[in-house]
Amino acid sequence: MAKTIVILGGGTAGWMAANLFVKRWTAGQVAVSVVESPDIGIIGVGEGSTPFLERFFRLIEVADSDWMPRCNATYKLGISFAGWSPASGIDSYSHPFLSQVDHFTERAFVTNCRARRHGLDVVTQPDDFFINSVLTDRRKGPHTPENFPFIVGYGYHFDAGLLGRYLGDLAVSRGVSHVQAKVVDVEMMPDGNVGALVCENGVRIEADIFVDCTGFASLLMQRTLGVKFESFRSNLFNDSAVVMPTAAEESPRPETVSYAMSNGWCWKIPLTNRFGNGYVYSSDFISPDDAETELRRFLGALDGDEPARHLKMNVGQLEKHWEKNCIGLGLSQGFIEPLEATALLLVQQAIEMFVARYEKGGFTAEYRDDYNAKVHERFERVRDYIVAHYKLNTRDDTEYWKANRDNMALSGSLRHILDVWYRRGDLTQEIERQDIESHFTSLSWHCLLAGYGAFPPLAAEQPGRGDPYREQNVARFLAGCSLNFGSHGDNLKALAGPRER
Repeated sequence: MAKTIVILGGGTAGWMAANLFVKRWTAGQVAVSVVESPDIGIIGVGEGSTPFLERFFRLIEVADSDWMPRCNATYKLGISFAGWSPASGIDSYSHPFLSQVDHFTERAFVTNCRARRHGLDVVTQPDDFFINSVLTDRRKGPHTPENFPFIVGYGYHFDAGLLGRYLGDLAVSRGVSHVQAKVVDVEMMPDGNVGALVCENGVRIEADIFVDCTGFASLLMQRTLGVKFESFRSNLFNDSAVVMPTAAEESPRPETVSYAMSNGWCWKIPLTNRFGNGYVYSSDFISPDDAETELRRFLGALDGDEPARHLKMNVGQLEKHWEKNCIGLGLSQGFIEPLEATALLLVQQAIEMFVARYEKGGFTAEYRDDYNAKVHERFERVRDYIVAHYKLNTRDDTEYWKANRDNMALSGSLRHILDVWYRRGDLTQEIERQDIESHFTSLSWHCLLAGYGAFPPLAAEQPGRGDPYREQNVARFLAGCSLNFGSHGDNLKALAGPRER
């Protein structure tokens, strides 16, 4: 008989899971339902992604033109960080999504990073070495004509509420059952498994596997099954956010920008109809009212009547992500603050790992322990990468930034990475030794460390040569490549065009 999977809670995470399940398995193998209360809204502020979301849409065979116009979406070529390391003399740096063109320039970047760690005066800003940074500066989109056969990595900016609704409609059209009902009780089996969800109207909903997508409430995983939550508060201080929109620009840069604030940071995300803005901060260092005032002042909206929303974040992860016959996804399984837009990345990776192991085990829990170990590890390594942003800051304007820099609650993995970097070792070799390339690549770590200017003082004696960036004329190469790309605005118009005819 077909297995049944019931997803409790919709939102982006729930509907992503539903779409991947129904795409992977036929109704004869697995029947999928989503139970969603019409009274419970979604947080709806996670509006940026990594290139993994582009992979998600390819997996479920949905073109950009099918969903982007419906969700006010724009392309995202990378993330810029402004004001995080002023003492290094670097005002901002870009962490671009990597593309095939970068294979021609990445060696020059890594070589220069090593040379600079030995005191040589060479170019090391990641913005100068990668095509997506050049495209962002020139406000270009990611698509090229057929005569330029290189794939460009890109993510998206989108309205999270609209995306959830789109994915819901898509999943239902493909055979997912959508039950709109409020769950008031959870029945347990004698063996400790979840037996059924009991709805307000008395209907019982049974399943072989339950997926908890109830957000921070974590109704099934924490409240019902008692799975422990591991807080990341020891080295990720931010626990709150205040968010508000501002007017759209006619031709915004295709990137997310993260601005360092007095006690956290502010994102600025361009959609077709507005900017999404949010100040992520630590309530230990600033009050919600002061954070809102600082955000409004920063956005030039101090006297505006646009309301702001205040949110609390529970940063950490579940001790187990698959317990008994239930798995947690999205906010119910854990959350790492949105600095690198990793929320949907972790959701998608968790879904794909579950699908592979559930199927490999003959639709049983045979590989549950392996799943828990792998997902737990993903969260920890993403945590390391985010922690490094705070540890490496060079701000001295508030106690918040000093406390982050002085914090020594670092994992062994992160300590080794930083030790190899500062001892002028081979960082790529260290990433391979730890076998963590699938989390963040060596190039990603190079971009972060070089972008912060994490280098020793320049040597007194300079050879005046040995800079591949200048000697290979990388700037000219990338500028020439960029001529093959159309504007970001034209890329977006091309998406909407077929729908208007």
